[in-house]
Amino acid sequence: MNLHEYQGKEILASYGVRVQRGYVANNAEEAVAKAKQLTSETGTGWHVIKAQIHAGGRGKGGGVKLAKNLDQVAEIAGQIIGMDLITPQTPPQGKRVHKVLVAEDVYYPGESETKEFYMSVLLNRGAGRNMIMYSTEGGMDIEEVAEHTPHLIFTEEIDPAVGLQGFQARRIAFNLGLSGDAFKEMLKFVDALYKAYVGSDASMFEINPVLKTSDNKIIAVDAKVDLDDNALFRHKDLAEMRDIREENPIEVEAKEVGLNYVDLDGTVGCMVNGAGLAMATMDLIKYAGFEPANFLDVGGTADAKRVETAFRIILKDPNVKAILINIFGGIVRCDRVAQGVVDAYKNMGDAIKVPIIVRLQGTNAEIAKDLIDNSGMPILSAVQFQEAADQVKAALS
Repeated sequence: MNLHEYQGKEILASYGVRVQRGYVANNAEEAVAKAKQLTSETGTGWHVIKAQIHAGGRGKGGGVKLAKNLDQVAEIAGQIIGMDLITPQTPPQGKRVHKVLVAEDVYYPGESETKEFYMSVLLNRGAGRNMIMYSTEGGMDIEEVAEHTPHLIFTEEIDPAVGLQGFQARRIAFNLGLSGDAFKEMLKFVDALYKAYVGSDASMFEINPVLKTSDNKIIAVDAKVDLDDNALFRHKDLAEMRDIREENPIEVEAKEVGLNYVDLDGTVGCMVNGAGLAMATMDLIKYAGFEPANFLDVGGTADAKRVETAFRIILKDPNVKAILINIFGGIVRCDRVAQGVVDAYKNMGDAIKVPIIVRLQGTNAEIAKDLIDNSGMPILSAVQFQEAADQVKAALS
């Protein structure tokens, strides 16, 4: 589950991470009121207006701007709220901005120059350990840094059974070129950031930039946070932060009815049982020369109602030109699935306007094929993997 920047900063602050302070506003008038409140609390004279969407690169799309007075706060907030913000991480049509974060200016002049760093905490699946990735090149796309200057990216692997050790935090601060008060501040920052990552059961915390201010404070200026859905039962308060307006509406609907659905960019809809079979089916579609339109796992039950629900969800994607059903009948018998497909097709009538290819293997697979072939419905049946691929290719040719 992805979070907005302001929500990620709330989590960080609760673990003692120093963050760029700010308040959320839903309209221009509210933004001005929050700016006044922020000035009274922090003394900031300028304000940063940040679009709150689940995507990075907001500044490149015009979603992050500096306001030097209250009139500019109102003007900029009015421009950003309601816009369809397009960034390298959004769909081509962009994402609608519903709220902004009015934040303090932390790039004030002082005794030393400001410096931006990159830092993230995530799981290194290959090593089976948590990892802090960091770089002196903050404020830039980390992918660009990795491609052109990989020697400027450092990693620190952490044994989850032991936790972050003091020497590791010191190594991070040293590699970032810090000394004096800034060095000590970075030690506190890294320790608190790692605790926030572990304590919230996050999949990733990405702070870009981490700022060394002119008075040697270390501040999280941004926060991109991804929480592990499987652990949300332990964090009811964090689960309430979910903003479904930022999620794919088809995926939201599928989740509500208990289907595992991921929207993709292709033209062949997939209905399968089991994640491994789903991946193999998508490979099959690609080998046939096409692209999968989705990942949809109906799970261990595939009766008429569930199949019909899956059909309706897949067909909400206007790019779907054919549907491939690939079910292994282990827990559920193939003949029950076949009957479910036939009944769902009858119930939906003219709503299905694309070819349906069904491959069933496992318990009662032969009976299932007879049910499909003798149903009188325009449903194509297959037995082998390659046969199913050929049927898809023939249907879309």
